[in-house]
Order: sequence, then structure tokens, then C-alpha cells
Amino acid sequence: MNDKIWLSSPHMGESEFENVKEAFETNWIAPLGPHVDGFERDLASFLGEGVHVAALSSGTAALHLALILLGVGAGDEVICQSMTFSASANPIAYQGATPVFVDSEEETWNMSPEHLEAAIQDRMAKGKKPKAIIVVHLYGMPAQMDCIIPIADRYEIPVVEDAAEALGSSYKGQKLGTFGAMSILSFNGNKIITTSGGGALVSKNEEWIRKSRFLATQARDAAPHYQHSHIGYNYRMSNVCAGIGRGQMEVLTQRVAKRRSNYTFYKEAFANIEAIRFADEPTEDYYSNRWLSTVLIEGAITREDIRLHLEKDNIETRPLWKPMHLQPIFAGVPFYGDGTSERLFEKGLCLPSGSNLAEADLERVAAQLKGLFQ
Repeated sequence: MNDKIWLSSPHMGESEFENVKEAFETNWIAPLGPHVDGFERDLASFLGEGVHVAALSSGTAALHLALILLGVGAGDEVICQSMTFSASANPIAYQGATPVFVDSEEETWNMSPEHLEAAIQDRMAKGKKPKAIIVVHLYGMPAQMDCIIPIADRYEIPVVEDAAEALGSSYKGQKLGTFGAMSILSFNGNKIITTSGGGALVSKNEEWIRKSRFLATQARDAAPHYQHSHIGYNYRMSNVCAGIGRGQMEVLTQRVAKRRSNYTFYKEAFANIEAIRFADEPTEDYYSNRWLSTVLIEGAITREDIRLHLEKDNIETRPLWKPMHLQPIFAGVPFYGDGTSERLFEKGLCLPSGSNLAEADLERVAAQLKGLFQ
């Protein structure tokens, strides 16, 4: 059998091992340490806009802390993009709150401003003003932030920006992860850069970031003994993982360039196959890191036909995210939309997109897919 072509596997640079080795040599193994501080500075510098950063154990942890800082609790409602990974919605349930799912729009596949406003108005009419809005930049494509932020401001609802898939993307020249009241990043193994496992909370509000660090280290009070006045969490990133992250930051722009190159390769390779449709950047205002190259399949051959065909050649692909309002765990929760995310899920496929793919890997994927259509 041919070697495995992964959907999106980790891609190490040159400095990561040296940073980890330094952590071992100095015995900075446990959470916190100089690499954590350095990684936070690196991220803040890259994102700009005067943001502050807390390096955490996962993007999910970051989102959980964001909701805590916004005062989300039992009985509250939080609006969340339906088409996303479950980690965008699960922290709402952690807090005993109810998600209110909003459909996508066709251009970016992200939260529809039209359905967002309809959801806010209807929830408020029912006496339930949402406590927050979680908008996701799906597969690195920027959401329509110039529409979403004004709607949120009009109703005075804070936006939490889920940029887990979007580090290196920008909208109108501004880096994603800097638009929301708070934003979250993910450094899971399949992301554009990785710390093995990890994430970050981002905000221009320095006090929120300071408090998130306190809560993420078990909320230990300033005392010589172990004293706790708040419920805390073990959510801080380790110095070893942060060392990996610092090395990854050195190659981030290269990783983005390679993934965008993968997308261009596929688009050119399949230009003559009318059944394959790509998600282009709507205008020059949108700059996607192309974390994953995604396509919609129209016609007799389905996305599942393609997935199974490529799987026979040991090539990993994956359907688009199944919308949250279709997930069994969230059955019966409010949903506002017109079925766009359902249609995208039925037709959409993620192609191998790693920045470590060789030209021969891309050619193999293209040959197999072309062969199926021919």
C-alpha cells in the first residue's frame, strides 16, 4: 500500500527541539516558565492591535475561560455558529448555559449576519437576551466581521472570536483573533502551527487576560499556603509545549504560504472538473490561511464517493463539519437558519492540506480524484 497522506499533520521547524532541550536542561518542565512568557509575547507581537495573550492548555480551555469572564452561567443563552467543531459549543454547556445556533452564509460559510440578527431579536422577544456571540472563522476563512461586529454592538452583546483555525488569516488587513472582545486560538496537532496540544486566550483587555491566568492556575490566592477564593482550573500551558510553540512561530508565515499554495494547486488541477467547486475569498478584503483546502461536490459523484475512493489509496480526507444543530447532544436547542450549513455538510470535503505535503503527494491526490471523474 502507498504511504499515508494525512489531512493535516504536524510540521516541525528547526528551533522546536532546541527549545524543548533547553527546557529539559534547565528543568523547566512543569507549567509556566520562560518559554510560556516568550510564546505569549510572540503571539501578541504577531497579532498586533495592542492585544494581550494567555497561553493555555487548549483552545477549548480558552473559550471556557472567555465565557466565565463574561459572566455566562446557568440558564443563560449564548449564540454560536452552527457549522463548527463541537469545541466551539461545548464550553457553553460547561457553564450550564444553552447554545443558540445560527446558520452560515454562502460566501464564507461562516455565521450569517442576517440570521444572527434574527436570532438576537427573537431571543430578546422571548425575554432571553444572549450573553455572548461565538463566531468562527471556518477553515481559516474570515467571517463577515464588518457586518457581525456592528450587529453585536447595536444589541450590546460581546463577541468571542473563535480563531482556532485562523491564525495567520486577516480581514481588511487586520489579523483574525483581534476583532472580538475576546478571541481564542488553538495549537492542536492538526492546526497551522502546533504546540502538541495547546491554545490561547486573546484580548485587548489586559485585566481579563490577567484574570484568565489566575483562573487557569487553579485560582490560587496570594498566600504562603494554598488558599482559594474562586473555583479554578488547570488550564495553563507547560513550558515544554510553549517551547515548541516559539519554534513554530518562526515558521508561521512559511506554513501559511505553503497551505495557500496547496489550495492554488488543487484549484488549477481541477479547473476542468465542473462538479468540483472551491470556496474562494469573496473579495481582496479576505485573506485566508487556507488551513484546510475545502471543496463542494456537485453532481452524480458524491463527496462520500470521493472520500472512500481516496481512502483506498491511503489518502485521508474528511467531510466538512457537521452542523451543531444536527448533533444528537444538542437536539432540541434553538436554531436560526435556512439550511445552508446542512447543504454544505452534505456536499463538502476537506482535501489533504498539510504544509509538509510534497509535490508528489499533491500529484497523487489529484491523479486519484481525476481518475474517479474520468
